[in-house]
Amino acid sequence: MTYRLPPLNALRAFEAAARHLSFKDASAELSVTPTAISHQIRGLEEYLGFDLFHRLTRALELTREGRAMLPKVREGLECFATAIESTRQHEAGGRLLVTSPPALLTRWLIRHLPEFTAAHPEIQLHMAASLETIDARDASGVSGLAGIDVRDDETEVFIRFGRGQYDGCRVDRLFAPAYTVVCSPRLLLGMRPLNVPGDLRRHNLLHDESIMELLDRPTWAEWLQLAGVTGIDANNAGTHFSDPGLVLSAAVDGVGVALASKPLVEAEVAAGRLVMPFDIVIRRPQAYYLVVPEAVADRPIVSVFRDWLRSEAAKVAEE
Repeated sequence: MTYRLPPLNALRAFEAAARHLSFKDASAELSVTPTAISHQIRGLEEYLGFDLFHRLTRALELTREGRAMLPKVREGLECFATAIESTRQHEAGGRLLVTSPPALLTRWLIRHLPEFTAAHPEIQLHMAASLETIDARDASGVSGLAGIDVRDDETEVFIRFGRGQYDGCRVDRLFAPAYTVVCSPRLLLGMRPLNVPGDLRRHNLLHDESIMELLDRPTWAEWLQLAGVTGIDANNAGTHFSDPGLVLSAAVDGVGVALASKPLVEAEVAAGRLVMPFDIVIRRPQAYYLVVPEAVADRPIVSVFRDWLRSEAAKVAEE
């Protein structure tokens, strides 16, 4: 069958201008000038024999014909994109951007990446840290991740810390960290031995006060209550830091005792730089999730990373 169709660029210009109701915004999206958008749409109107827009003084409005034509044009462009995607993405290679909470990236994920990069040299990983991947304390859900267009070449996935409610995305729960006491092994045998939780009365408590508004952070007051320890002004005693990395550095150096996420101190514990003297842990309903916008969820590059990350996270869950 022979199809009589107008130029594809003109159809793309019409769809973008109709979505924005602006030639200027459509030109910015398609990386051409507003004049080019105007000429493409005018040529399309001449081809069709009717106007698609009412050109008002400060605005655009779709004509009746334009409104009738828009849904099918949009559907057709999406079909083209899907067809191209299915052929272009048959290989699990290319560029993958992974955006993660800073602490998880620097203290857990990076240490596990050599295995992945060795097994998949065809994938070019780009790692980014962002506090925006941590849910706000009072957030019931997070939207805005689904706005990625399947026509985009960019493949981006997210690791989020929160409640797992992310509209328009495929979500895999990775693990929920347990928080426990950590310290330098020197504190166990020093002048003030740390043998039972009550011994914390004689030690410096290290507090992490970074991004307090973003999550329901475990506190010393909560841990001490679980341990049955009294006589400590848990909210004020000790040294306070604005960065979680500084808290752990101080703990490693023997400055004091910290509360830390167990998965994020695995390297320090394995190397003997930190110890976990007590079995008492605090858990939270929040967890780490792999969040993938539906537009890119079926790309092979995403499937490869997803399978690997879930396997690594399962090792944490088993501990």
